[in-house]
Amino acid sequence: MRKKKKKKKRKSRPYQRADYPGQKIQIDVKYVPPYCVADGRKYYQYTTVDECSRWTYREMYDEHSTYSSKDFLLKLIERAPFPIREVQTDNGSEFTNRLLVIKSKHLTMFEKALEELGILYHRIQIATPRHNGKVERQHRTDEGRFYKDMRMYSLEDGRKQLAVYQRKSNNYIKTCLGMKSPNAIVKKYQGVMF
Repeated sequence: MRKKKKKKKRKSRPYQRADYPGQKIQIDVKYVPPYCVADGRKYYQYTTVDECSRWTYREMYDEHSTYSSKDFLLKLIERAPFPIREVQTDNGSEFTNRLLVIKSKHLTMFEKALEELGILYHRIQIATPRHNGKVERQHRTDEGRFYKDMRMYSLEDGRKQLAVYQRKSNNYIKTCLGMKSPNAIVKKYQGVMF
């Protein structure tokens, strides 16, 4: 009889936390719930969360493509109160084509924009949404605070309502930040960063 080999337990590396705002941000896409949409079309919310300060930025689109991802990235850079050093996403086709084409040499519009801007790009492992946990948690929070009672009639209407929520959301205090808001954390670091 053969001896059964014992499986080696995989040791996960300790998670490297971000030390300052903009060091690493997470980006993901959320489907706008169909019960919110009056015109029956599909809409998508792009969301980014800074790992250090939990500062959040959102935009709504009527498609999730590399064009929309690049547009979101450019708007994010324009509005972020800090410079962005690294971006982390899942392996969705709106961000990368690594899973669609075997040994793909060409970059998506999103990846080219990151390269041109000198921003590091990190993709999480396949089928591990927990590695993008901060932005996934933010999607759940948005569902309860915003989408639960929201009704939109067009993309423009949805964008207007999302902009109002966006202005308020970074002022909510969070227990993970020691009962401070993301804007308070960013303000604390801004004197040191610039």
